[in-house]
Amino acid sequence: MPSVAGGSARHRRVSTGRRRTLSVPPEGNRPSVFVPPQTLTRRAGCAFAVAVGVVASAAAADSSRVAAAQGRLDAEYVVTIAGLPIGRGNWAVDIAEDQFSASASGTTTGLLQFLAGAHGTSVSRGAVSGGQIVPTSYVATINYDRGRVDDVRMALAGGNVKDYSVEPPVKPNPALVPVSDSDRRGVMDPMTSVLNRVAGVGDPVMPEACNRRISVFDGRLRYDLQSEFKRTETVKTDRGYEGPVVVCAVYFQPISGYVPDRPAIKYLVALRDAEVWLAPISGTRVLVPYRFTIPTPIGLGVLQATQFVSAPHPPRSTAAAKTQ
Repeated sequence: MPSVAGGSARHRRVSTGRRRTLSVPPEGNRPSVFVPPQTLTRRAGCAFAVAVGVVASAAAADSSRVAAAQGRLDAEYVVTIAGLPIGRGNWAVDIAEDQFSASASGTTTGLLQFLAGAHGTSVSRGAVSGGQIVPTSYVATINYDRGRVDDVRMALAGGNVKDYSVEPPVKPNPALVPVSDSDRRGVMDPMTSVLNRVAGVGDPVMPEACNRRISVFDGRLRYDLQSEFKRTETVKTDRGYEGPVVVCAVYFQPISGYVPDRPAIKYLVALRDAEVWLAPISGTRVLVPYRFTIPTPIGLGVLQATQFVSAPHPPRSTAAAKTQ
């Protein structure tokens, strides 16, 4: 698909629970980003962004508590590799009583903007049913400075892809592992896959939030993402969330739609050091990425929230009563 805001012309620091600090660029240099995972396997410059689709999907919660699980998140992120800015993005998530929406926009910055400027948007919508987040549509578009456009559109029902289109289409390649009809069943789109609903009661920021395996289809590539608990941290941002986050290890496993001998695929499969930090959306049991890190051949890739502002929605019955 996070937070720090306000500030001076100098870098600001975000405190983590282990007396470490995360240096965040000043607002004028900040990016805003949510890079679709499919780009990562095709373009080494954004290769680490693949993990943004890393968080496990929603688990069932008591239907009696669904009405109370409503909230909104407005977040901003910066993306760096080896400390150099390469992108920025904005992300808005709205979870209502019976539906949800998530939308993101991002652009390349710095040297990457000079080499391959691009701006992307993605939107996912769907239902909240029986305590689960169920996507029904997904659209992701990347516009490149030289006029090329990458567009993915998907319609889903009950976890199955009913219709989809990709532009440009996948080129014939005898080495490509084909995507079968069964590969498009029981899946989530990349955007919805990072909305991690945690079952149970009490604080959702707990180790169990990490223990997930999710099947993702991005229109070209079908892959699984598995996460495991590593530790907890405490974060503090200039604007937005302050409190605990759960840190998960993330593992990538391609299923179909890929070329096995491609170096980027081999690298991601062998990777064991990627991490995602998950923070809660107020009023819900949904956790989303606050920070993501992944080693790359040219340095550490980091997706870091510079703003993470969330607030609960009142249940629909309460809101209706106030208008009467």
